[in-house]
Amino acid sequence: MTLQWYALRSKPNKEVALWREVVARGVEVFYPQMRVQPKNPRARKIRPYFPGYLFVQLDLHQSGYSTFAWMPHSRGLVSFGAEPVAVPDGLIQDIRRWVDEINGAGGEQLPGLKPGEAVVIQDGPFAGQEAIFDTRISGNERVRVLLKLLHGRQMPLELPSGQVERKK
Repeated sequence: MTLQWYALRSKPNKEVALWREVVARGVEVFYPQMRVQPKNPRARKIRPYFPGYLFVQLDLHQSGYSTFAWMPHSRGLVSFGAEPVAVPDGLIQDIRRWVDEINGAGGEQLPGLKPGEAVVIQDGPFAGQEAIFDTRISGNERVRVLLKLLHGRQMPLELPSGQVERKK
């Protein structure tokens, strides 16, 4: 028996329903979710890390490919051609660790922020200053922004992600 991880696609916004279907069939499933801090207090506070995807661990020869192709809320296993592609165990462990770090730090602070977007520093000695978002710093909830100085120069500055907000 060879257990391997596979990515399972869900229909739009049906990840939880598909997760329930897979669990009910006794298959090992990993559904990475992260806490977010939305502006709207009624918005969902937990979102999928990979919208539209779950990971299942199984022996494909024993359970069969068609089981997941016809499962309610499923769009089947991620495949190249007709062959489902296995996801390396190390990648699954890295995803687990990364999601745990994000959730342990209170959730993702700035969902969807892209490099080059304008932000405003909310706290600290540079409060009220505009900057340009550069990148997230892996391993901790910090970001690097480019602070605008005199004569158009930009100075890189590392801050806790909670001190930065997207410019309105």
